[in-house]
Amino acid sequence: MTDSATLSARAALAIETDILAGRLAPASRLGITETAARYGVGATPLREALSRLVARGLVRAEGHRGFRVTAISRADLADIVLIRQAVEREALRISMQDGNAAWEADILSALHRLKRGIAADPRAFREGDVAFDALHKSFHAALIAACGSPRLIAAQSQLYDEAYRYRRLMMASFHSPEEFVSSHERLADLVIARDGAATKELERHVASTLALVYPERAP
Repeated sequence: MTDSATLSARAALAIETDILAGRLAPASRLGITETAARYGVGATPLREALSRLVARGLVRAEGHRGFRVTAISRADLADIVLIRQAVEREALRISMQDGNAAWEADILSALHRLKRGIAADPRAFREGDVAFDALHKSFHAALIAACGSPRLIAAQSQLYDEAYRYRRLMMASFHSPEEFVSSHERLADLVIARDGAATKELERHVASTLALVYPERAP
């Protein structure tokens, strides 16, 4: 990797981290001069970094006017939920068909780590911070890990990351972890049992973010 590509990759990671953590507000302008100074890179690697994030859906290009952090909206979240349901439904169906005992053990292990993380730091759970969210993501990744499709797995991972800002808003609605943990235990039980209801439960689970963030317009 060239020096320019290395700088671009580092800048992309730093900007992505700040967007997902809320340090760069939705819809905020990313002026080249100011943003380059903030992240300590030149204009060229910065533009390359921002173009990468455009492809990830985290940044929007505005023609000759530069770049802006992608705004959040109900329509955007609804679209993420719709596509994520389609991807995870198929990946889960294949995983339940082909998964073995090691796959089942990985699900239970990921669930255990998630529960221990919540018990160790309830504040992080309520705020949906990065460390907690990594445990949450690992659980959902474990559910579909036996599907055998790198593209399905990569698509799920990207969609999960794109919804992070919304999940932080969602987590504030949980005053105690019991309901959250229970929903994940129920999902794990159905999946491991190869219960046909598992895919519908997963769809409801994914859609819960939309209902909790935008309750006034939930179907």
